Amino acid sequence: MEPVVRVRDLVQKIKKRIILDGVGLEVYRGECFGLFGLRGAGKTALLHILAGIDRFRSGSVEVLGYDIRKSERFKHQLGLVTQGKSLFQDLRAGENLDFLAALKNAGRENCHRVIERFQLTDYLSLPVTALEAGVYQRLALACALLNEPELLLADDLFQSIDPASHHIILRELKEYLACGGTCILSFNNMDAYSKNDLYSSISRVGWLEQGRLTVCQPGEARDQWDRRLKSFEEQSGENHA
Repeated sequence: MEPVVRVRDLVQKIKKRIILDGVGLEVYRGECFGLFGLRGAGKTALLHILAGIDRFRSGSVEVLGYDIRKSERFKHQLGLVTQGKSLFQDLRAGENLDFLAALKNAGRENCHRVIERFQLTDYLSLPVTALEAGVYQRLALACALLNEPELLLADDLFQSIDPASHHIILRELKEYLACGGTCILSFNNMDAYSKNDLYSSISRVGWLEQGRLTVCQPGEARDQWDRRLKSFEEQSGENHA
């Protein structure tokens, strides 16, 4: 099976700091891939590269069959939810939907569909900056799914959201996967990962630490986290001894 995402020997640096150090990854059609790591591990950097937002130092990246250094055509079938870059902050909620629907050639019917499914009717006239975290994420995901993309990239989608928004987002992600979509979801918090009902839909997990990516089965992610916590606690104890 041909991968939807293929990353080889990816290196990213910011000034002299190595953010991604020889990362390799393949994600296949219909797969839900969980990207996990502590805050600052490089998850957002990797997603931004896959989305074509940021350049990278070396390696190769193919998304939906396109070398992203040579073509941007993959962006037509890409949905993105990422911190601070998903929505236009100076527009109202409804204006974001209208503008992005036109940009993606999604059609008015798709606007109506996501407004209803994400329960956004009461918020359309509000500025994006006035939205609570859960509603903001619902709007961001609704905009990302307007044109029913082949690939969805979502960065820390479940962080600090209310139960109602959590339920809606989870339901729509499951529907997206059931219809054959492919997604990469990042998590900063193990509880947001292991206690999430989407857990059963995640086929593999990538653990990102010190610029290196280790791919494991979902059940192993909890063990990875526990080992890291124990290691950090021991190091902290030694530093304060």
